[in-house]
Parts: sequence; C-alpha cells; structure tokens
Amino acid sequence: MQLTVKSPYSPSGDQPEAIKSLSEGVLAGVKNQVLLGVTGSGKTYTMSKVIEATQKPTLIISHNKTLAGQLYQEMRDFFPDNAVSYFVSYYDYYQPEAYVPSSDTYIEKTADINDKIDKLRLQSTTNIMTRNDVIVVASVSCIYNIGDPREYGKFELPIYQGLKTDWKTLGESLIKMQYSRSEFEFTRGTFRLRGGNFDIYPAYQDTAYRISLENDAVTTITEFDPISGKNIPSTSDLNQVGIVIYPAKHYLLDQERFLKVEAEIKRDLEKEYTQLKNANKLVEAQRLLQRTNYDLETMKELGFVNGIENYSRYFDGRAIGERPYALPDYFKHRYGDDWLCIIDESHMTLPQIRGMFNGDQARKRTLVDYGFRLEAAMDNRPLKFNEFYEIPAHFIHVSATPDAWELEQAGDKIVEQLVRPTGIVDPEIEIRPAEGEIQDVIKEIKLRAEKEERVLVTTLTKKTAEDLTGYLKEQGIRASYLHSDIKTLERTDILDSLRKNEFDVLIGVNLLREGLDLPEVTLVAILDADREGFLRSRVSLIQTMGRAARNIKGEVILYADKITDSMREAISEIKRRREYQVTFNKKHNIVPSNINKPLRERIIDGSESTAVWDTLNSVETKQSLELDITALTPRDKARWVKRLERDMKKLASDMQFELAIQVRDKLRELKGE
Repeated sequence: MQLTVKSPYSPSGDQPEAIKSLSEGVLAGVKNQVLLGVTGSGKTYTMSKVIEATQKPTLIISHNKTLAGQLYQEMRDFFPDNAVSYFVSYYDYYQPEAYVPSSDTYIEKTADINDKIDKLRLQSTTNIMTRNDVIVVASVSCIYNIGDPREYGKFELPIYQGLKTDWKTLGESLIKMQYSRSEFEFTRGTFRLRGGNFDIYPAYQDTAYRISLENDAVTTITEFDPISGKNIPSTSDLNQVGIVIYPAKHYLLDQERFLKVEAEIKRDLEKEYTQLKNANKLVEAQRLLQRTNYDLETMKELGFVNGIENYSRYFDGRAIGERPYALPDYFKHRYGDDWLCIIDESHMTLPQIRGMFNGDQARKRTLVDYGFRLEAAMDNRPLKFNEFYEIPAHFIHVSATPDAWELEQAGDKIVEQLVRPTGIVDPEIEIRPAEGEIQDVIKEIKLRAEKEERVLVTTLTKKTAEDLTGYLKEQGIRASYLHSDIKTLERTDILDSLRKNEFDVLIGVNLLREGLDLPEVTLVAILDADREGFLRSRVSLIQTMGRAARNIKGEVILYADKITDSMREAISEIKRRREYQVTFNKKHNIVPSNINKPLRERIIDGSESTAVWDTLNSVETKQSLELDITALTPRDKARWVKRLERDMKKLASDMQFELAIQVRDKLRELKGE
C-alpha cells in the first residue's frame, strides 16, 4: 500500500521548497539533512509530505514520551490508511536492578508495565515484519536491546483454511511464542478452547481470532471482538488469505537454541565463578552460581525468566562486546537501506542517545563485579551513538535550534523553514523584574482567562511547578502542572485538557519546551529567566518562547533582574526571524491568522487510569463525601469519579452498605445526575 497523506492543508510559505529539497536529498542517497524550522511552521506536515514523496518506511525518534505521543497522533491523522505505530518505554514505573556496595544494598528490578503500550510496541515490530507502508514514532528507548529480528521473524504461526493440525499442536506452537492458555480471563497474549473452537487473542491487536477444526484440519477463521464476542467483518476473506500469529514478547527462547547455548553459559559461569573464588570473593562467587543456575532452570522449564535479556548475547550468537539488536535493526533487517530515520528536536534527542550507554554500563559493572550477573549482562545495553548512527542510510534532523554536529554533518543540505503557513510571526518579548513575578503572573493569567486564552509558565524545578500550581489554585485559578513524573499517557490528556479550556494555566519545567503544539496559548511566562544553565540556555529559551508562536496574540514575558548572554542571543535570534517573517508576509500579502488545530483522539482508546489512590481507606472515603464540587476542575472531577466508583464497589463487597450508599450519592452529584 502507498504511503498517502490525507489532509485539508496544502503546502504553503516555504514548505513546498523544503519538501522538494529534502525529498530529492533522500532519493539521491544523502546521509544527513537538516530541517531548520521555527516552531509552528508545520515541520510535522513537511515531514509527512517527505515520507509521501519518498515512499520510504520511516522511523521517527523523539526525545521524550510526551512529544512522541503528540507526533504519533499527528502522523496517525496524516496517514489514516497506513501502519502508523507507537514505540516507547512500556514502564509506568521502572526501578532497574542495582547494587550499592557501600551499604550492601541490592535493589531488585521492579517495574509497572503498561499493558497497552506493550501492545503498541509489539504492533510496531509486527508491522515492520509484515508491511511496507510503515511509520513508527518512537522515543529514545528504541535504541535499547529488544532481541534479534532474525529470531523474532522465525517465530510466526501461519493459519489458513485446510491447514493440517490439531488443538495440541496449535497450543504448543503458541506457548513457544510466549502465549499462555487461559480459560477464564481472555486477555492479550492468551488462547483458549471454547465450545470446540480455538480462540487466539494476539498480543499486538485489539481483536481476536476463532479457529474451527474438523478432522484435524482448519475449516474456518473468524475475527471477533474479545469483549462482546461479536464477529467483526474483515476487509478480506480470512478463509482465503489466512492469518499469521506473531510472538507475544520480544524476547523469545527457542528450546533447540537454548540447548546449544546452555553449555556456553555454564562454561562462562564456571570461569567467572573460579575467578571470584581466586580473588577471595566467596560470597560473590556463590551468589553468581545460585542466581545463574536458577535462571537456567527457569528458562529450560518455562522458556522465559525475568531478566532473560541479560543472556541475550548468547541467544543472539553475538561475540563479546558486539552490539545488541534494537528497533532500528528491525527496519534494517526488513528494508535494508530503503528506509528513513527522522530525528525530531535533534538538539535534544541526539545528546540523549549519546549519553545512554555510559549510564547503563556503570550500573551493570557493579552488578557483575559483585556476583549478581554474568559478564554477558554488560552486552545487554543500549546502542552506542556510533553504533546507532551507522544503521540508517538516511537521516533528517529536525529542529528550530539544531546543534553544530547536525549542521556539520549536513553540510550544504540545510533547509530553513521560517515562515508559518498561517502567517503568524514570532512573538513580542518583554523583560520584567523578577521581584514580584508571581503576583504579576497571576494578573496576566486572569486577564487571559477572561478571554478564554491559555498560559504556559515554566519553572526551574518540578517541586516549584507543583507548589506554584497549588498556590494558584488557592487564588481561584484553574491550574495544572506537567513534568516527567506524570504517567506517559496522562501527559497527552493534560495537554488536551488545557486545549479544552478545563484549566487556564499549565506549569512545567522542560516538558514545556520542544514540540508542544498548543494554539490556544497566548502567553508564555518564563520565571527566573536570568538563571544561566541548561534550562535557561540560548537553545532552551528559544524553544520555550516558541510555544507562544501558535497564536497571533502570542507574547513572551521573561522575568529577570539582568540580561544574560543566553537571553541576549535568544532574543536576537527571535528578532531576526520575526523581521524575516514580517517582510515575507508583506511581500506575499499574507494576513496572519490563528492556527486551527483539531483535538485528536486519545493514543489509547478507552479510559486510562488516572487514579492516584490504590487502596481503600474508609476515613479518606468519608472525607471525600465533604468535597466541594464547585471547586473542582473537570479533570479533577474525572479523577474523583474513578476513585469513588472503585470505593463504592469495594465497600459493597465488604458489606459496608451504608457508606457505599453515601458514596453512590456523591458520585451522582459529581456526575450531575
């Protein structure tokens, strides 16, 4: 299928030249190009038109999950008929395995895996293996080890009408692919026997398949909704084309392969055990022996063990020190050099990629030295920058403030996109004293709230963002905060709530800088603008001020007692761009107008849990009955509804019926019933 953009927009301003130049560069085999586009200039649209023009499967990498989520939504809108996927870290909470020698503290790996993001990750690799019209939007976590694509591709189960098989064979094949049998709870990655039919719920999709057999042969294949059980009409006759089931996990273990490498693992275990003993590290030696033997036995019995990725070097057949396989390798394996890698906000994304290896190795070195892991664990790691850089044949680095490295690599292949399609120019900038900045910000927020306009405020720390949010609420201002502690999927919901006018001001740290597209924002207020450092550097200030460039009323206020070098350079660059834009508009008789950007569907259909309460507390429940509903924002109401619904059910099951009735009545009040 062709990669086809569907959009009511047409390229305008300097977009046509940018699309033409970048597309020609990709098709001519150019390794590096830079798209230097100001905020709000439609860089994402330009990217989509380049993908359409080149017809290349594309990996888009963003430096954080929030921006990756926004890009995924936009690309899904631009390419509704194509395979657009989302690949970010699937952890809502992640504590890596670690050891602190000074206190003799071992920290076991703990993680809260988001099942829905896991589905999207598996969907990404499945799409790559099966389709050519593929766009994957990923965070920098895509350079971590996910196993050999060659091995992943071996684990597939084709099912078609007339296939000679039986229930036992199907079940054994699925178990090898890390599916599990479940008769009572039919969830992703499970299968069951039901009424003489064999049901399979693939780990990477929202629908399931029902397989009917007769005389040890497949007779019919039906797609159905696993919740309602209703059949789903398919665009193609499944009985004619068949289906292919792909693995439920990225880390897979072929038993034949395991037998071959088990001896190699045991040889390394004996060698490293002896080395530790000879160094008089008897505790460490015994620890290594017990842990490794336990893992081997578990893998032999179950085909999987928590931490199996630490043995990936053996299963991949890699030499000591040889790099692992990551998501870009799946593109390379499937498409060779005929694909495109776009680095979004490259000035932030590339430094992150550069730094990931060293941080990972320091932690693992300690685990190996103290007998918690074999030396092979050091090769379960993210890619080094040079290893990542050599995989794609075509890069487009996208940023309003690209670093010197990308500019140097691109040479003369630098495309500037300074004009916004709607004619909006860069915002006016005002510097105000830092003394009394909070009261001044409050005044500015209230002025804009009256006109249903929105405000962004940036602080230097997460704690300040939270405290300021609380203070503003006390002043009767509808406020919320956004920072890295907020769950992945909830971040997008918060941004949507701001756009829906559910609150007036959003307060954050660096998450309010790159890539956020909020056309309702008319003011960006930067607190402590004169505090030189990463968050108040030239690049950071330009990016932050760019959040006000989506609205014709956009303004920026810098609160500072002095003008730093970074402030001076940032203000100068914004002024240069503004003058260019004003001249362009006059030359082409363009009258600036606001961006009309529709709200998109959620990344994940259905309600993602936003509850912050995990256990039932009767005292807290009773206190919740005194809630002043008039003081709650719509988003706060939604959170309380979710909590009280859970509490009501729990109270009823515990036979606390009187309190359950009170909670029910409060729920009705919250819902306006």
